[in-house]
Amino acid sequence: MQLALSDINWLLIGETLYLGLLILVCLRIIYDTRSSIKTLAYLLLVIFLPVVGILFYFSFGINYRKRSLYSKKLLQNVELMNQIERKIISSSKQNFRESSAEVQHYKPLARLLLQDNLSPLTAGNKVKLLLNGEQKFAEVFEAIEKARHHIHLEYYIIGNDHIGNQLKALLIKKAKEGVIVRMIYDDFGSRPIRRKFRKELQAAGVEVYPFHKVYFLLLANRLNYRNHRKIIVVDSTTAFVGGINISDSYLNYPDQTEKTYWRDTHLRIDGPGAFYLQYLFFTDWNFSSQRHLEPEKKYFLPPDTKPGNTVVQIASSGPDSARPTIMFSILQAIALAKEEILLTTPYFIPGESILDALSIAAMGGVTVKLLVPENSDSFIVNAAARSYYESLLEVGVHIYLYEKGFIHSKTLVVDQNLSMVGTANLDFRSFDLNFEVNAVVYDTAFAGELRDAFFQDLEHARKLDAAAWKARPVYKQLIEKVFKLISPLL
Repeated sequence: MQLALSDINWLLIGETLYLGLLILVCLRIIYDTRSSIKTLAYLLLVIFLPVVGILFYFSFGINYRKRSLYSKKLLQNVELMNQIERKIISSSKQNFRESSAEVQHYKPLARLLLQDNLSPLTAGNKVKLLLNGEQKFAEVFEAIEKARHHIHLEYYIIGNDHIGNQLKALLIKKAKEGVIVRMIYDDFGSRPIRRKFRKELQAAGVEVYPFHKVYFLLLANRLNYRNHRKIIVVDSTTAFVGGINISDSYLNYPDQTEKTYWRDTHLRIDGPGAFYLQYLFFTDWNFSSQRHLEPEKKYFLPPDTKPGNTVVQIASSGPDSARPTIMFSILQAIALAKEEILLTTPYFIPGESILDALSIAAMGGVTVKLLVPENSDSFIVNAAARSYYESLLEVGVHIYLYEKGFIHSKTLVVDQNLSMVGTANLDFRSFDLNFEVNAVVYDTAFAGELRDAFFQDLEHARKLDAAAWKARPVYKQLIEKVFKLISPLL
């Protein structure tokens, strides 16, 4: 059946218009995407998947780093930091001078965070390691119960379940007692609380705002730019940060044998270390609420309040950051390692920089142990992660697959002196697309405690054999290599 001449003309016009659109999209990708690897991945996607590839890019791939979406947040960050910059620099210099030899060794890392984040090096903290939701929620509820002036929370996931409603009831109770309660939730991650749950909090006097209101979940073009942070600050003096969200999923009940065991790590920080976590909450609050919460003295810990002797610093980054500070901090920590690197992450899509850093460390004689889940909660992510194992095994990195359940911890221990615990995974999304926060602890005793927890986890893990891994069926390796091509987009 022959096409009419008019039909052919319309087809030619359509093809020409699509080609023009494709060229414009490709130019935008080249101009707008910082990573050359991601640029190539997006170009391949839009070229070889007509229409679908373009829709995917505009839904998930646009880089808002330089766009007006975050302009107000950036402006408020600068205004707030101008008010407290002098205090941060002076106190950090003093803590540098008074720090131990262990902290002095990591001065390049501390200076990096001070320069890039203006994150103070705080001394005199008391830091407590919290393993799994069973330990975390007990500590959180106790701290909130004791609150006298304010409670600040921001979370990626808050569930409308038993633990979520337990938190809601406690926040309502404290609000009725006259305590100021402010809460930020990610509008995508905390979908179950968007309606009745949120309204009940607001009716009781709790101030609640979503971070990036999502109006059409299936078509939202901000799903990449999520607030993945988990922060609680109580009365300026007590803070919590780590990988555990507010949900029943993060609890392990002895009688629930059908539920996947969830292994996770969190921190409680009492002392000046809460200062920067409070600052992060302020900037995120001002952006989410469209208000300007002033950094009054009552919200920030006096410098003479020192309940312990641990040195703490906070690393943060997100789409509003000039650079991927968290990734830089991890690279610097790896580079400073002399003997041992213990790394736990649920999602391992590291990119070339982290991959090279770990390889260099292992080839230089540093013992590098990587703990990842046997099975991720995403087949695609799991396959992409496995594509990186062979090159690491070849240079002597020890890789362990956690088999007891799902390990969601994001931790790093270097030379039994330095520790990192936080929200950032080792993947492109955490380094560039989401708002993340990690605590950096310069303390031998705490590093020893976190190191012990790492080796306890290894008791439930299977060590990979380099030769056996390389001899896996070709079809498995091919599937993993295919997914590796799109790993910058995951």
